[in-house]
Amino acid sequence: MTKPILFIVDDDAQVLRTIVRDVRNVYGKEYRILSTPSAREALDSLNDLRNKRETVAMFLSDQRMPEMLGVEFLRQAKDYFPEAKRILLTAYSDTDAAIRAINEVQLDYYLMKPWDPPEERLYPVLNDQLEEWQSTHVPPFKGIRIVGYQWSPRSHEIKDFFSGNLIPYQWQDVESNPDAKELMSLNNIETKDLPAVFFDDGVVLRNPSTRDIGEKTGMRAKGTKTMYDVTIIGAGPAGLAAAVYGGSEGLSTALIEKRAPGGQAGTSSRIENYLGFPNGLSGAELSRRALSQVTRFGVELISPLEVVDIALKDGYKIITLSDGSKLNTRSIVVTTGVDYRTLEASDVERFTGAGVYYGSATTEAHACKEQDVYVVGGGNSAGQAAMYLSTFARKVYIVIRRPSLTESMSHYLIEQIRGTPNIEVVPCSVITRLGGGERLEEVTLQDVKTGAERTEKAVALFIFIGARPVTDWIQVDIIKDNKGFIETGRDLFKYDDFKKSWKLGREPYLLETCSPGIFAAGDVRSGAMNRVASAVGEGAMAIKFIHEYLAEN
Repeated sequence: MTKPILFIVDDDAQVLRTIVRDVRNVYGKEYRILSTPSAREALDSLNDLRNKRETVAMFLSDQRMPEMLGVEFLRQAKDYFPEAKRILLTAYSDTDAAIRAINEVQLDYYLMKPWDPPEERLYPVLNDQLEEWQSTHVPPFKGIRIVGYQWSPRSHEIKDFFSGNLIPYQWQDVESNPDAKELMSLNNIETKDLPAVFFDDGVVLRNPSTRDIGEKTGMRAKGTKTMYDVTIIGAGPAGLAAAVYGGSEGLSTALIEKRAPGGQAGTSSRIENYLGFPNGLSGAELSRRALSQVTRFGVELISPLEVVDIALKDGYKIITLSDGSKLNTRSIVVTTGVDYRTLEASDVERFTGAGVYYGSATTEAHACKEQDVYVVGGGNSAGQAAMYLSTFARKVYIVIRRPSLTESMSHYLIEQIRGTPNIEVVPCSVITRLGGGERLEEVTLQDVKTGAERTEKAVALFIFIGARPVTDWIQVDIIKDNKGFIETGRDLFKYDDFKKSWKLGREPYLLETCSPGIFAAGDVRSGAMNRVASAVGEGAMAIKFIHEYLAEN
């Protein structure tokens, strides 16, 4: 297989030679370097490259060129290789054009000239962009393949598991893909064995559990230490941040996740208001970056395993996992976050995983091509999902109880939705019934003011309603509010039970529960803000308090 291409365009011969030299010195072994001083020549060659099934990983283009501006070249190049990263080379006087290009051509980055020294001003940028490109690029006929039925709940579960754990795969629908039928025939797989997962080394897993897949893909299923300084339960933004700070500050740290890192934020197709990312980033990107940091600092990620119990003994905490194994730790941070609430509609359970999905917009969007889909919910997650689905579906309907989105969704998302012609908001409405055969085919909507109902065709329904804290598993004596969120810090004083359980001479730390040494951070905590940035902040803050707790014990 030929190497992916880094394509460089600059009409200044000296600048072109310099950047080609710098790029080739570092990336020449893994990538082919193509260059030209002519933007039109470059565009003429792209169609030939595409016909030969070549892969372009990145375009680097100068902004001021006589044949066309760099922004225009990148706009046209995107039509040939939409997945390639696009970087603009610009002088200081052209930065306004570069910033506008972030939205106009989805520019990934702009580099100021000169970029000397490249070790500081060029290579870190290219490394980051190429790593991001590699994380989503799946070479043809290479990698893990899943064969199953599109509208099968088990197929959805496995696709969602791979996607959530940032493992690239190729989906093959047995009803429409001839390659899937050929794979089944070659491996003597019957329909009762589906879904089946095919690995590069020839191993085939028939109707596997997520734990089977985790073991095969090298996930750690147990801890290696007899005692940890801190164990974090849940790998959402708060848990990942706590793990990064715990590991980087020398604490022996374990991070336990039952399904996939990132939490609800990890399923987001685009987070555009996170500090430091002017053109936004996906939840998967955020999770991937955080996991790289977690691994770098020596944190043990134990997944996919669920915590079923916490016991206290002589000041230590004993965690019991779903496989029966136990883990000893001096302190705990609970960062299990929230789940979406179940939709109260007839037959919703019947179609869950077969057209009805809680989150998972990025996993199932391709199956909605040129079809009508519905999104239930008025928060940012619903808005981000609707924007992502709009690139595939014929029409996206956002169903909300309120008259408008203004009370529940960020302004930037509302404006994007208003400017997207195939998204329609359905206000003052609820979905009461679902219908279909083996998969979802229609939804019934009710006007909450008049009670009038109507039934519409729908291939999929994505649910983003409310937030239910993931705290049902907690059996140890920890105070929760009336909605199940964990109470911490001085808010515990309003509960009579607090005085019965708290026997220390000090007050609980800001994020500490009524059980000393057990902390809560992120959306699972009562009173927390439902924002990625605040969850990350609380995860980092929890480690500060853990240092203080460990110092006194």
